Amino acid sequence: MLFIVAHHYVVNSGMMEHMAIDPLSANSIFFYIFGAWGKTGINCFIMITGYFMCKSHITAKKFLKLLAEIEYYKIVIYSVFVISGYEAFSLKGMFKSILPITGVSSGFASCFLLFFLCIPFLNKLIHSIDEKWHIRLVLLSLFIYTFLGTIPFIGVTMNYVSWFIIIYFIASYVRLYPRELFSKTKTWGIASIISILISLFSIVFFLYIRKHPYLLIADSNKVLAVVTAFCLFLFFKNIHIKYSRFINTVASATFGVLLIHANSDTMRQWLWRDTLQNAVVFDTKWCYLHFACSVIGIYILCTLIDLMRQYLLEKPFFRLYDRISPRIYSGFYTWESRFLDRLHID
Repeated sequence: MLFIVAHHYVVNSGMMEHMAIDPLSANSIFFYIFGAWGKTGINCFIMITGYFMCKSHITAKKFLKLLAEIEYYKIVIYSVFVISGYEAFSLKGMFKSILPITGVSSGFASCFLLFFLCIPFLNKLIHSIDEKWHIRLVLLSLFIYTFLGTIPFIGVTMNYVSWFIIIYFIASYVRLYPRELFSKTKTWGIASIISILISLFSIVFFLYIRKHPYLLIADSNKVLAVVTAFCLFLFFKNIHIKYSRFINTVASATFGVLLIHANSDTMRQWLWRDTLQNAVVFDTKWCYLHFACSVIGIYILCTLIDLMRQYLLEKPFFRLYDRISPRIYSGFYTWESRFLDRLHID
């Protein structure tokens, strides 16, 4: 998530226009490098989801938690901007703040919600095929989306829902078919360093020849975004870290960090351009300190906000939900059974 916040610091703030004026200056190269890893972070996020969910089950409660979190931040943040006068009220804005899904192209929250609904079907698929067919599925998917998608003159039209499914196939293969190679921490640590160094070289090289610096790194399906995320995922998977309770508590707010700081175009304008004024400090001697403090500060602040939401709202709500849900489900399953009986479906 720090990767993603740093990426947004650069690409959502108007800094790219300043960096393009002199792309080989020290400041430009610094921000091109530290803003390059957002799509890699997204791939890591989905790999973690796939690794654990391929042996778990999607329940109504899990989905409701996800939906409630998305809706809470959409409605509350939009309301704050309207009440404060920063954003003018409009019916279009109101409906966008209410609807959990506003697009199926690149909006992470909307696509993740739809992808989440696909997981039971994906699990049916991966558990019904053997290892040979699973790896064939992974390789075919990567050939279409990553190999062809990285070649500039071919291009692959992609949306996050379908890409998340491919990442799910990759992570679930690691979980379902553990190999000795997947458990070699040192190997994957070295591979991660090599992949990161190659990525850094590609950024500087493409800047030098006046091409897009993120040609091999962004979007999420690009080859270096996939390889780097995979290496980092396997490296950290094998590390035994102490204080896991603290890590899990902080990690529970990770999605909330994204939902808050990348909530909408209005949030991006207010946060990066008007409040932090990233583009203004780009040419100053304070730009590196500003970057570090902003990224870390936003991560910490958004984490604290989401932990408060969990404690004050989510936990009390789902304690009530746990008491009344059996009656709700009983009525739903009775209705579903009658409906399927009429369709003659077992």
